[in-house]
Amino acid sequence: MAFSAKTEYGLVALIELASIHASGGVLQVAEIAARQNIPDRYLEQMLTSLRRGGILRSIRGPKGGYQLMRPPAEVRVSEVVHCLEGENPPREATGRQTPEFEVLDSLAARLEQARLALLEGANLQQLLDQRDGLLQAQAMYFI
Repeated sequence: MAFSAKTEYGLVALIELASIHASGGVLQVAEIAARQNIPDRYLEQMLTSLRRGGILRSIRGPKGGYQLMRPPAEVRVSEVVHCLEGENPPREATGRQTPEFEVLDSLAARLEQARLALLEGANLQQLLDQRDGLLQAQAMYFI
C-alpha cells in the first residue's frame, strides 16, 4: 500500500506550497487544483484538514489562500499521512496459530515498521528537491 488518493493529492498540494514557502507566497485552492488536475472541493477538504493539523495556515481575503506554517524541512511526511488518514489501526493477527501464519504476521509487522520509519524520515523539502531535480532534467532534455 503506497498512498491513498487523498494523501497523494494532499502531498502534491503541499509540494506546491513548499515551493513558494521561502518567498512567503500564498496559493489558492483553485490555482493548485487547476495545476494538478484535482477537484477543487476535494482539495479544499484536504487543505482544511491540514490547517486543523497545524501544517497549513489560511489567509482570508481576495489575495488569500494557504501557506505552510513551518519550513518544508520541518514537515514530515508521516505527519501529513497521519493528518489526512488518521492513526493506522494496529494490524490484527490472523488468529491462526500455525507457524506459517506466525511468520506472515511477523513479516507484516516488520513491513509496517519499515513504512513508518520511511515516512518519519521523509520531509516536504526532500520531496520538493526531488521534484525540482525532475523538472531540471526535463528542461535540459528539451534544450
